[in-house]
Amino acid sequence: MEDKQLDQALVAAVFSQAALRGWADVNIVEAARDADLPLDRVRARFPGRGAVLLRFGIMADQAALTAGSSEPSPRERLFDMVMSRFDALQPHRAGLLQLMRALRTDPATSLLLYGATLRSMKWLLDGAGIPSTGIVGGLRVHGLLALWLYALRAWENDESPDLSATMAAVDRGLDRAIQAENMLPGRPIAPAEDAAAVFADAGLVEDGSAPETPPDPDPSPPKPDAPPL
Repeated sequence: MEDKQLDQALVAAVFSQAALRGWADVNIVEAARDADLPLDRVRARFPGRGAVLLRFGIMADQAALTAGSSEPSPRERLFDMVMSRFDALQPHRAGLLQLMRALRTDPATSLLLYGATLRSMKWLLDGAGIPSTGIVGGLRVHGLLALWLYALRAWENDESPDLSATMAAVDRGLDRAIQAENMLPGRPIAPAEDAAAVFADAGLVEDGSAPETPPDPDPSPPKPDAPPL
């Protein structure tokens, strides 16, 4: 079994276990045994549950980065990439919903995922041909993070087969992000860590506080807090 196949099988087993008994009770060894995977190789690649989440995030990014390459505009490419990332979450939906609930009382995992998701947003912007460096680039990265959280709320409650509600949220979020960026030339640019404030002005999120804590998975509009995946 190649590493890629092992990773996919272990991730699926872990999220299946999470769906049955909650994220806090996930045991990697038991998940590996359920999937009939060699424990020595699993130990080498996944020292803990955090490593499973980081690997899954990379797998979702890879799926996203293969999408949208034929689209003519950066916005359309980014839309396709974000939706492809949601498509990658779908097979593990039940387990991910359990993870999202657990993050409210697991600040260490929330902080881990916050940093990883910021890196993911930077990859998606660069993959869509949208610069992510410098002050404006930092604003874009944090703005896309806010958009991801906004759409994640819709995904959490979206049981449609085509993710129509999630798609609509991504579409609205991109429109508002573009409006916010169009406001930048005539106003002072905030430091990158305060980037979410720019997108709050456009109505994408409730306020401009910097992301510090995990999101509370309820139906209210999201704040730019530490994201799950």
